[in-house]
Amino acid sequence: MPDPNLDQAIKEAYAVAPKGQVVIHTMELRHPDFRDDNGNPVAVRVVRAFKDLQARLEADAPMNPGEVVTFTALAFEFQEPELGTGPVPEMPVSMDNVGKTISDQLELAAVSQHKVEVTYRPYLSTQLDVGPKYNPPIHLVLTEVIVTPPRVSAKARMENAADKAYPQDVYTVERFPGLGR
Repeated sequence: MPDPNLDQAIKEAYAVAPKGQVVIHTMELRHPDFRDDNGNPVAVRVVRAFKDLQARLEADAPMNPGEVVTFTALAFEFQEPELGTGPVPEMPVSMDNVGKTISDQLELAAVSQHKVEVTYRPYLSTQLDVGPKYNPPIHLVLTEVIVTPPRVSAKARMENAADKAYPQDVYTVERFPGLGR
């Protein structure tokens, strides 16, 4: 079944693979405990390539929206989730030769009660300044993370809609004074 989230450019790239145009796979990991040396929140961004990549994020990205950011070259594997095949779609993720920075960040996350959020973004090599080709990108949560010196393995799952509060807006007297009668 075709994926309605693919825009026309990536559909064309997958279908006819124009000369000089390749799909570049990236992942972003976010967690409240991921910090740089100055204590500022950061995202771990990786690209499945041999060299780092500069690419523009989508306008509504969770961190650095619309900005050109650096994705660090790293060998990683993933399988796009099969939608509609189970109760909660998931994709296996593994990263090889993980450096100290990423393993340290994941170790911090392992002892936290917060979830590690993952965003998968494919880019076209000829349109890095335009933004990712999934609109919106796939947002997942890491589970079952295993960190060893050479490799990180995990499962990335879509958020279970049954775990979310409904309605998402909390109606309080401060926000809606008419409730205080």
